[in-house]
Amino acid sequence: MPAAHQTWRTALRKDWRLYSFLVLPLLFLLVFRYVPILGNVVAFRRFRPGGSMFGDEWVGLYYVRMFINDQQFWHAFTNTVILGFLTLLVVFPLPIILALMLNEVRSRRFKRSIQTISYLPHFMSVVIVAGIVFQLTSVNGTVNQIIEATGGQAITFMQEPSWFRTIYLTSEVWQTVGWGTILYLAALTTIDEQLYEAARIDGANRWKQTWHITLPGIRPTMIVLLILNVGTFMAVGFEKILLLSNPLIYSTADVISTYLYRVGIVSNSISYATAIGLFEAIIGVTLILSANAISRKTVGASLW
Repeated sequence: MPAAHQTWRTALRKDWRLYSFLVLPLLFLLVFRYVPILGNVVAFRRFRPGGSMFGDEWVGLYYVRMFINDQQFWHAFTNTVILGFLTLLVVFPLPIILALMLNEVRSRRFKRSIQTISYLPHFMSVVIVAGIVFQLTSVNGTVNQIIEATGGQAITFMQEPSWFRTIYLTSEVWQTVGWGTILYLAALTTIDEQLYEAARIDGANRWKQTWHITLPGIRPTMIVLLILNVGTFMAVGFEKILLLSNPLIYSTADVISTYLYRVGIVSNSISYATAIGLFEAIIGVTLILSANAISRKTVGASLW
């Protein structure tokens, strides 16, 4: 018997009580994550609600060719790529910057106050956040009151396609940047203080210490989170976009997830929506595998 197999069996026999705690989580993962994958077969069948998932007419790549020729889909796809790229460009680095700034704060009371204030939006539901956005950006909202007080004219923000991406990114930063600092602050505590002492003896200022010690120290955490963010590149915030968007701003607000909702749920075209969802999933898997491989070869850190 191979040594590795024997070691695994020995560990299982010795700590079977601890391993038994994994049974329910694994069953949950199997039932709610892996079994639904079988439903992707609907993308290749003419599925009718109430009918069998495997018993309807087999249509092959009919729905794939359908969305390839669908201009509305490609418009939503373009919006998804743009919004995903902007989210990655703007939202991803801000928790790093905030964590570095908090790390320099010496007053524990002030540091905890800032952390508490920045963490709170994370615990608000998307519905509440969308409501706050509507209140602030309405014609009589706070933002327009400030604009009018400075001599400007009120702007119908939620009816102007050009403003949607700015509003979405601002709300996303406000809601997620504080919570995103937790892992980085935890990573900062693992850096050896002797490295900073040696750098100070060598005459390095705070900027050089940050560049040569702090950033390399949290690089593995940054790489892992970057890979995970790239993996969700195509799945930009569905709930928030659905709540904030309306037909007047679909030219910039309509993304694949909201298009899927209208096609699959509202229009009841389950097979067509499944084909698009499968295409989106394949892109997501490709992105995360590519990002992981590139990261492993270039910086020596990866998710696996």
